[in-house]
Amino acid sequence: MAKSVAAVVVVVRSFLLCLFSSQIAAAPTGIPSLRPRLPNDTLCNHLILPAGYPCSEHKVQTKDGYLLALHRVSSRTGNISEQRGPPVLLQHGLFMAGDAWFLDSPEQSLGFVLADHGFDVWVGNVRGTRWSHGHVSLSEKDKDFWDWSWQELALHDLADMICYINSITNTKIFVVGHSQGTIMSLAAFTQPDIVEMVEAAALLCPISYLGHVSAPFVLRMVNMHLDQMILAMGIHELDFRSDWGVNLMDSICDGHVDCNDLLSSITVIRKGTFSKYDYGLFKNLKLYGQLKPPIFDLGHIPKSLPLWIAYGGNDDLADVTDLQHTLKELQSKPELLYLKNYGHVDFLLSVNAKKDVYDHMIRFFRSWGKSSSSY
Repeated sequence: MAKSVAAVVVVVRSFLLCLFSSQIAAAPTGIPSLRPRLPNDTLCNHLILPAGYPCSEHKVQTKDGYLLALHRVSSRTGNISEQRGPPVLLQHGLFMAGDAWFLDSPEQSLGFVLADHGFDVWVGNVRGTRWSHGHVSLSEKDKDFWDWSWQELALHDLADMICYINSITNTKIFVVGHSQGTIMSLAAFTQPDIVEMVEAAALLCPISYLGHVSAPFVLRMVNMHLDQMILAMGIHELDFRSDWGVNLMDSICDGHVDCNDLLSSITVIRKGTFSKYDYGLFKNLKLYGQLKPPIFDLGHIPKSLPLWIAYGGNDDLADVTDLQHTLKELQSKPELLYLKNYGHVDFLLSVNAKKDVYDHMIRFFRSWGKSSSSY
């Protein structure tokens, strides 16, 4: 691992903070977890500009009214207005935000590495994360603000960010996803109007099926039916920095689970299926016209879409067996990179990730992107 204990704590806090807020819709608690943003409190000002990289912030409004921050990054020797390299969108995982791609040194962080190789780097931030801007009409204190799951992140947030970048650059884009960023990507790529704007995609720790998750903390929450408990209590948003949140974590992490080994991302576990959100029989019938939620058919991802997948043998979330399930359903045969000793967050934080992972990814993009001397 490449970061200090303090940096890991930041990741863990982000992990916990978003854990339930992205999947729970119920009555409000009045405990806001998103800090009010000051005008200059942006990812550009926080991490990217101090490192010497040009950065600009863009605002994207989704079809359902959420306001997302997109950050555009250039190399230290480049100029955003004259950027000629191909655009690449970095989509973070659950419990994180756009800063996930800049947690290491400039020489080791993927966001900086891609910029230094001449790529036109765009950094996505989904709804509810620190760097995004809320909603056109809803407050973060409103229960309806949190009434969404990862399928909205895929079909609205990711789709609208891709569309925005495509309109600005007038070209197809590369997409990089980590963890939940991959489940969003795979779901989005099943939609013809979205995938037609994508040149190729790189998936780190890809997730769709989750039948073999072995992370003890995750399994403990699933076995406790913690989501149902919280829903029944009328909670729509959790603040793990509050006394209530601390007590909740203490009840889960009672000494039988290594809570210091929390990973950076997880998605809703849908045993044996890769499908839309399950609202229950009656609401499923109302929204979907059927009792069970529709599946995302990976076979609908075009065979012509180049895919590159990196995965690890020490990953408790993106299990190799589940990945094989995913690969069987794809029409294409993605280029694979297997790293036996890599865990879920090593693909972001390992001091060796540039050599082990990112250099391979860049070669893949160069092999599929339009010829350009600038990258």
